[in-house]
Amino acid sequence: MRTRTAQVAWLFASLALFSPEALAAEAGPGAPWWIWPVALFVSCFLLGIIAVPAGVGGGVLFVPIVSGFFPFHLDFVRGAGLLVALSGALAAGPRLLDGGLANLRLALPLALIASTSSILGAVIGLALPASAVQVALGLAILGIVAVMASVRNSEHPHVPQADRLSQALGMHGIFTDGATGSTTPWRVHRTPAALVLFVFIGILAGMFGLGAGWANLPVLNLVMGVPLKVSAGTSSFILTLVDSSAAWIYLNQGAVLPIIAAPSVIGMMLGARIGARVLHRVPAATIRRLVLALLLFAGLRALLKGLGIWT
Repeated sequence: MRTRTAQVAWLFASLALFSPEALAAEAGPGAPWWIWPVALFVSCFLLGIIAVPAGVGGGVLFVPIVSGFFPFHLDFVRGAGLLVALSGALAAGPRLLDGGLANLRLALPLALIASTSSILGAVIGLALPASAVQVALGLAILGIVAVMASVRNSEHPHVPQADRLSQALGMHGIFTDGATGSTTPWRVHRTPAALVLFVFIGILAGMFGLGAGWANLPVLNLVMGVPLKVSAGTSSFILTLVDSSAAWIYLNQGAVLPIIAAPSVIGMMLGARIGARVLHRVPAATIRRLVLALLLFAGLRALLKGLGIWT
């Protein structure tokens, strides 16, 4: 524990070497530069605990909240948002696979489609004005809330028959719920429709720097009929491929500032390790209500800021 604490302290000290003058200028003449890295670390630690059980990735919460309440340019926030979502998914990935909450055969075909289209989305997002992206981000988040609130998620959807494509790809399994101890075999349907949806998911993920978990979960659960907790775990695993593709575009364009990304990534990775354990024990309905409330708040804030109403 002491070694990990020392490493985190060393990383924070090293952040000062990147650009303390630039961060102090952003924060204002009276504020010390280190306030924002510390605030980012704490915020992302809490987001990491919530994001993994929800299967939405840290980016969908990180981007609207940080762009709305922290004094950073939206391009830097979007670049860091992809790395945040990626780091949280990587930290939780091994535990999700070991616990049977993420399925490789289900994740890989979908991730391949979404990661390819996310590159196009990142190029489009960096070409648009920041104010336009901020407004579009708020509308997208509110649209996600409306869809998730109007359609009732099912913890164990009924799939009468698996389609041919899912059978050929081996998209099936047996899920054991750690909260109840029940065992449920599952299979999927409507796989071609899901593949088309993942093309658009990848574009929006790269454009807004949100990762992709915010849309992965509804498609896996509502369209394909995957159990809710397996959808959440597989969604987090898909993020590792989708976000890494889009993140390279932001890195290449200089839209990743280490003093913003580093404390955010560290906090998310530590929080995600706790979130992976929470996924086994917390009821899915509780997770869903919490995520809806956070997304509603973040979406309204992003929209109002983009319109210049709440600055």
